[in-house]
Amino acid sequence: MSNDCLIEIGTEELPPRALQTLSRDFAALVEKGLAEHQLAPSSVEVFATPRRLAMLLRDTPLCQAEQQIEKRGPALQAAFDEDGNPSRAALGFAASCGVEVEQLERRETDRGSWLYYRATRAGKRLRELLPELVVGALGELPIPKRMRWGDRSDEFVRPVKWLLAMIDGEVVDIEAFGLRSGNRSFGHRFHAPEGLEIPVAGDYEEILRSRGFVIASFEQRRDTIRSLVEHEATRLGGRAAIEPLLLDEVTALVEYPVAVCGQFDAEFLNLPVEVLVTTMQENQKYFALFGEDGELLPHFIAISNIDSRKPEVVASGNERVIRPRFADAEFFVAQDQKQGLDLMRIRLDTVVFQEKLGSLGDKTGRIIRLAKYIASHFGADQDLVRRAADLCKADLMSDMVGEFPRLQGVMGRYYAQYQQEEQSVCDAIEQHYWPRHAGDRLPQGVPAQAVALADRFDSLVGIFAIGEKPGGDKDPFALRRAALGVLRIIVENELKLDLHDLCLTAADGYSKNLGAQEVIGEVIDYIFDRLRGYYGEQGIGFDIVDAVAHDRPGLLHDCDLRIRALHEFQSHEAAAALAAANKRIGNILKKQARHADTVNERLFKENAERQLFEQLQALRTEVEQLFAQGQYLQGLERLAELRPAVDLFFDEVMVMVDDDVLKNNRLALLDQLLQSFRLVADFSRIQS
Repeated sequence: MSNDCLIEIGTEELPPRALQTLSRDFAALVEKGLAEHQLAPSSVEVFATPRRLAMLLRDTPLCQAEQQIEKRGPALQAAFDEDGNPSRAALGFAASCGVEVEQLERRETDRGSWLYYRATRAGKRLRELLPELVVGALGELPIPKRMRWGDRSDEFVRPVKWLLAMIDGEVVDIEAFGLRSGNRSFGHRFHAPEGLEIPVAGDYEEILRSRGFVIASFEQRRDTIRSLVEHEATRLGGRAAIEPLLLDEVTALVEYPVAVCGQFDAEFLNLPVEVLVTTMQENQKYFALFGEDGELLPHFIAISNIDSRKPEVVASGNERVIRPRFADAEFFVAQDQKQGLDLMRIRLDTVVFQEKLGSLGDKTGRIIRLAKYIASHFGADQDLVRRAADLCKADLMSDMVGEFPRLQGVMGRYYAQYQQEEQSVCDAIEQHYWPRHAGDRLPQGVPAQAVALADRFDSLVGIFAIGEKPGGDKDPFALRRAALGVLRIIVENELKLDLHDLCLTAADGYSKNLGAQEVIGEVIDYIFDRLRGYYGEQGIGFDIVDAVAHDRPGLLHDCDLRIRALHEFQSHEAAAALAAANKRIGNILKKQARHADTVNERLFKENAERQLFEQLQALRTEVEQLFAQGQYLQGLERLAELRPAVDLFFDEVMVMVDDDVLKNNRLALLDQLLQSFRLVADFSRIQS
């Protein structure tokens, strides 16, 4: 028989940004413990609200299965003396098993005769194991900073107020945090403050909803909030900006969501839209509204945790709160515009970028140098690129970015427009931070792309040079994101730039004492390490990526063309056979330190080797031209025509013959074939 098991930990308000992680990890740890004890539930429903972490373990076995225990003791020769009396070894083994020597079995095996203990142990009950598993899981939760409360030494992320533990309709006794578990939960702090008795574990979610004013499921509560916001936005004739992170945070702040609409003075719409939206989202957790024309509307939607009898009073309160926030933002923008980007740029010299790498002003100087070099490959206006690079970090010194760091670049663009900089300069200041995250937009235009790449290469080379290469979860300078940004900007914009050349130029911007040039290989490897994930998200196998990237081709755009061609070529009927042949050829050549550099036709003995040579020679020039033009798929398809000749060669030709001259000539032929394929990839790395 199996039953549903309910566990709930009631607390003071939990940290909203940690709520989902805490709830998922708590349930996962308990489920793992049950599985290790052969009591795995059929499914787990996880619940999380600001005041509770809970789980419903469906169809959980009530008891472990009986366990067959078998232990081997000492050999019979060592277990008894000549008179048949048990030795100390036999007595000790019997005592360790909790039986008398006479109760042990004697067993003949192919390795001799031994004493054995066999028994059947009854399985432990779920209610016996559950307290230890729950308390252990609570102790293992990844909580960076635990707190104490009252006069107890217990620690948790927030003070614990109640415990609930049940198997179907029966309470499971658990003691933790100075509390004993029961079958009582608590509903909404204001709408249902009295205790709620849960008669049966499976009724938990419905009772909280119908009597407790609590939507226990995080996912259902999030969906409810989304629907409420979208409904109110439509009623107001607009579209709500529902960012996933904001939606999750709001969901973690309320147990019974109620939408409240408010408005603000239209005069604030003169501020940059990003300033208004960011103020609403970060300061107040409001949802901004946009009209059909894409313009911001002077309205917002807040999610309240109370179903007030006077919603207009709640709306008015929210409106009173947002006005001073917008007024502060208005003041910050005005003050920033008074000082201008050039003065902010000078102040960068006073801020440390990294102790060993100098100030933000020093970094800006290196970005200017490298961005101009990158732009020179495309004939861009050097003065515009220099100006964009010079101002790209200036807004970090603005009051507005000091208040909202996520607006870096955005405010720089506005301030550059205010002082009438060229549009390409304004765009580059904002876009050099792109892409900020996976799937984000890429910088457009040479100035923006040049500054974006210069910024990232400077950080990668410099941080590697001081020995701060990212490891594990440690990546304070976001170098993983920087490396992926380099890949996307170069590959997706089809920029013909050489990685080694860019790293070397970035290294030249540092003092020789730093040793930046010595880490160029590491930086390139680090960038290439990101290729697996980048192409994996596009459904391209890591073996395809490794086959192309193994030799570290400098041109990432060319590398991309090869990877995509090879991925498509995999569906060709000859692909698997040619990959196997490449592996075979590679293995043969590895074992031979030296062979002839050229092929001598007069040494051919078999028709198969002559046929392979002639077909290869007929194709090589055409194939090399196709590869030089980036038409790798077409070139591979032409090389695939060699498959019959390759198969025939291995069927009829013995390569490793005793005649060294003949052997070396055949090795040279195989090497020519191998090198033709190597112009695209190392086929031996492709998994067949």
